[in-house]
Amino acid sequence: MKRDDEGYTLTEMLVVIAVICLIAAVLTPALFGQMNRARAKAAQLQLENVAAAVEAFRTDVGRYPTSSEGLAVLVKDPAALEGWAGPYLRNVKSLSDPWGHALIYLPPTASEGFFVESLGADGRPGGTGLNTDLKAPS
Repeated sequence: MKRDDEGYTLTEMLVVIAVICLIAAVLTPALFGQMNRARAKAAQLQLENVAAAVEAFRTDVGRYPTSSEGLAVLVKDPAALEGWAGPYLRNVKSLSDPWGHALIYLPPTASEGFFVESLGADGRPGGTGLNTDLKAPS
């Protein structure tokens, strides 16, 4: 025998949807916070990888990349550069941070080593939290 009251009512469905929405509202900010922290950690690892590639370039060529060459010389073979044994990085995407901003390279000076840095999530100098500038040790 078939009963006429089988299935769910509209009210029951709305209650289930409301509970799912509440759970999503509580978990979403936590998940986005975790994603942002993961991006910052990935950016720091990427900076260290690029700094290691700069050192490998220096070992092969005998000098650091110049300001005019920038980090692009780590990916694309310059025609007249003796000793270049790259590419030192897999692709051009390695030259951008996880937020899509180009990495900054400053060649060494008489008083300091080279710098490879990211300006953080906001892409501007300074900042705190996710907007903190990140630098690779050189």
